[in-house]
Amino acid sequence: MTPLDALESQSIYIFREAFNRIGKLAMLWSLGKDSNVMVWLARKAFFGRLPFPVLHIDTGKKFKEMYDFRDQYAKEWGLDLILGDCPPVEEMDPSLPPAARSAARKTAGLKRVLKAHGFEGVFAGIRRDEEGTRAKERYFSPRSGAGAGKWDVRDQPPEFWGQFNTDFPPGTHLRIHPLLHWTELDIWKYSDREKIPMVPLYFARNGKRYRSLGDQDITSPVSSNASTVAEVIAELETTKVAERSGRAMDHEAEDAFERLRADGYM
Repeated sequence: MTPLDALESQSIYIFREAFNRIGKLAMLWSLGKDSNVMVWLARKAFFGRLPFPVLHIDTGKKFKEMYDFRDQYAKEWGLDLILGDCPPVEEMDPSLPPAARSAARKTAGLKRVLKAHGFEGVFAGIRRDEEGTRAKERYFSPRSGAGAGKWDVRDQPPEFWGQFNTDFPPGTHLRIHPLLHWTELDIWKYSDREKIPMVPLYFARNGKRYRSLGDQDITSPVSSNASTVAEVIAELETTKVAERSGRAMDHEAEDAFERLRADGYM
């Protein structure tokens, strides 16, 4: 078994464990590299077709290339796609910095969809290596009920030796993270092996490419000449630039991202 095989096997186990133990499930699909790998793995876990819907919480500010990708692969992969919109930024917490306040719209939109459909758990494609607050997550992470998504970072269940706790009080909402043990480099190496489609913005044009995709107005590209998957992998093996360096909210107040995460941001 290769390292990529081991990563794949662990993720598939988490998908099947969640499906066996949790009631009504859905999966978040941000259209980014991580969530595309997550959809790919889930299709493998369930023999080609997802037995639950995918949710795209649409801020209305994504890149055209992302919407084109969504429309093409939702159809090609046979996804049961649920679209959720987001409230205006004026309704978000005014004490948040501008970019974080804009990003908070997605959390509010997600809460509305979870509550409207009564989902008991949702898969999210976050990784521990991506950001410090995410490193504190668990594979099966309890949130407060009714889709509220409140996350208490100081009260997380232990997860030892692949033993996952899914026995929580009624009304507990769960976030499940099948990619938690992956790295950015793992994502690209696996995408290369499996030939997983990617939004073209990840590849360099005119000396720049996107490492992380979000809304157009709060996401910027980084300097790069990597225009193929192989070149992206070679670049990541030596770069010192942080993955989220192009995300505006990561350069605002130190606690802004942690506040978003505590409120349910993925």
